[in-house]
Amino acid sequence: MLFFPNAKINLGLNVVAKREDGYHDIETIFVPVPDLYDVLEVVFSERNGFSLYGASLDCSADDNLCVKACRRMQEKYGLPPVWINLFKKIPTGAGLGGGSSDAAFTLKALDTLFDLKLSEKELAAEAAALGSDCPFFIYNRPVFATGRGEVMEDIDIPQLDSLEIKVYPQKEFVSTAQAYAGITPGRPEISLKEAVSKPVSQWKEMIFNDFEKTVFGKFPNLGKVKEELYRKGALYASMTGSGSALYSLSQRSS
Repeated sequence: MLFFPNAKINLGLNVVAKREDGYHDIETIFVPVPDLYDVLEVVFSERNGFSLYGASLDCSADDNLCVKACRRMQEKYGLPPVWINLFKKIPTGAGLGGGSSDAAFTLKALDTLFDLKLSEKELAAEAAALGSDCPFFIYNRPVFATGRGEVMEDIDIPQLDSLEIKVYPQKEFVSTAQAYAGITPGRPEISLKEAVSKPVSQWKEMIFNDFEKTVFGKFPNLGKVKEELYRKGALYASMTGSGSALYSLSQRSS
């Protein structure tokens, strides 16, 4: 059974407060990018297994989020062994949520394969145990996210219907720790919810990714890429997540 875990972009990302637990509270809007995806295959097997193609493991197989998602579902629902084949196309360390998407779609795949008939809310609860932004890929529609990114509510952004999202992965790998270094939390002058209600032509002046200052300082080329996207006519351009990928929004051709 094949599934296609897609990427996401962050439309704005504000680091608003430092938490007592050491994490940060953020405000952001997650938007799915259906045209950029991995390929996930889950099949019946005599034993559990995991194979990765198109990338190398940056952790042990047992620590991979797909494997963790599978183990969680097997322990909770008594599922038999499966073999997972993952073909990576979404770049890692790019702020595109590929690993979280793979985990969420593993949950969806097992739900479908074994006809568990779990609700969206139940699947999202399982996904939340795997990572803050994993539940987004269960919903896979624009959401306004707060807390560590795990508190989500639907948001209607009709302007997106006429916009084309283009993603530009970069060779730089940006760790979350690097992105947070030097960040001074604070709320923006204009709330993100209010900003996205304005015409797209105004977003450039109101919607920001707080990580850009730190990341562009360490990797100046990324800032140059953003400038080039605007020179080529983007209505809006930004780094996504903690980087390093950038994206542009432009009017969709008819």
